[in-house]
Amino acid sequence: MSAAVLGVVAAVAFSVVSPGGAWIGGVVFGLVFVIGVVFSLLRYRIWMYQVREDSLYLRRGVLTRVNTVAPYVRIQHVDTRRGPVERVFGLATTVVYTAGSRGADVSIPGLTPERADDLQARLKHLAIAAEGEDAV
Repeated sequence: MSAAVLGVVAAVAFSVVSPGGAWIGGVVFGLVFVIGVVFSLLRYRIWMYQVREDSLYLRRGVLTRVNTVAPYVRIQHVDTRRGPVERVFGLATTVVYTAGSRGADVSIPGLTPERADDLQARLKHLAIAAEGEDAV
């Protein structure tokens, strides 16, 4: 969606500003749209998470690869979020908040609402179990 919006903005800008004519705006729209779709597909294919024995592991990133390990003992709370676009497509995001961070360290988008709720419950139980082992 962001590629389509950016493509429309660029097409309008080039159509108005460009002395070459309105066709340049259409070409810019097409290029930005295709690049956005390819980037989105790559983001989807590279995204991966694992619920391990002692931590939640994520691997993501197209240009910059990011590997995140969130130990269960550091998990503060887990949310399930459904924005307007996610509701339209029947999707949800699980958001994991960890100790010592200013915001959400881990977001797992593109889940079905049932799978997001199951993941939330599973992470909650794993975090409670880990806290019992490392409690002071």
